[in-house]
Amino acid sequence: MFDNLVGLGYGLVSFAIVIGVGSIILTKFGDSVASCSGLTPVYNSSLQKCQNTTGEVTEDPTNSGWTNTNYLNTQLGTTGLAGWAPAIIAFVVGMLFLGAFLIKRGRNY
Repeated sequence: MFDNLVGLGYGLVSFAIVIGVGSIILTKFGDSVASCSGLTPVYNSSLQKCQNTTGEVTEDPTNSGWTNTNYLNTQLGTTGLAGWAPAIIAFVVGMLFLGAFLIKRGRNY
């Protein structure tokens, strides 16, 4: 049973690495394609918002490249794919324990 948990652990670590690297790549790509509308707005990559010349935050970038990468990053993060990780862990561990009890129940000593 614990051999299965080791495999599950490796899978979850790989899953987390893919989500982390994907989020970083999508954020950096979104920052590189972001553009702001208006007279003289400047994109602030640390805030991921547009700012005017006085430094006031005005809006999110509106171009389609930034909007799409931001959406993908959201779907990859906690509100999307990564949000299912706790449910997957609970389900698999529950099935492992349920399977262990059913195996012991079927044996006649």
